[in-house]
Amino acid sequence: MVGTGSGPLLRKPLGKVTEPKIVTLRDGTKATVYPINSVEKIPQSLFNYLHKEFNEELDRGQTYPYYHQQSSEEFKESWFQAFVAIMLKGENPGLGDESTNWDELYLGTYYIKPNYAGRCSHNCNAGFLVSTNSRGKGVGKALGKTYLDWAPVLGYTYSVFNLVFVTNVASVKIWDSLGFDRIGLVPKAADLKGYDEPVDAIQFGKRLA
Repeated sequence: MVGTGSGPLLRKPLGKVTEPKIVTLRDGTKATVYPINSVEKIPQSLFNYLHKEFNEELDRGQTYPYYHQQSSEEFKESWFQAFVAIMLKGENPGLGDESTNWDELYLGTYYIKPNYAGRCSHNCNAGFLVSTNSRGKGVGKALGKTYLDWAPVLGYTYSVFNLVFVTNVASVKIWDSLGFDRIGLVPKAADLKGYDEPVDAIQFGKRLA
């Protein structure tokens, strides 16, 4: 493998996910999960909406470790580093345009990227974000299922989630229900908003191939 040193690379060529997947949510609503292999493939208005949603999640201070909001460039570099999936309401509604009402259409997103560099880069990590308007509808679990379908196609053989805070009950429930193993516990991992004491974090792992 030849690497530039600029970031983690897989030891074998990545596969590519190109076809969207239609899913059914808990209440019977149909939704479509789109594979995004480049940030240039989505409207700027959708990127801006995702950026806003992520910064609002950071402000809540309960699920991600960052103290401060990310700039547009920081968000692009972190979330769109490798592969992204975006869930929109409806059966294959398309990726919209600059005039789309994303409050109505957007349901959730996640990224997949190597968890480690170089020789260990076949182990992946993912970050998930469900729309603030769509929580409690099974969006997170539906996204998790497509993650398990698509991560192996991209060439990954094992999934590692480094910090799932024990207070994030919905997330813990999803990964337990999808057969992830609890491979570690980080005591007092995070100083989260709304908690007087540091919160523990579970490390989840799952073999993908």
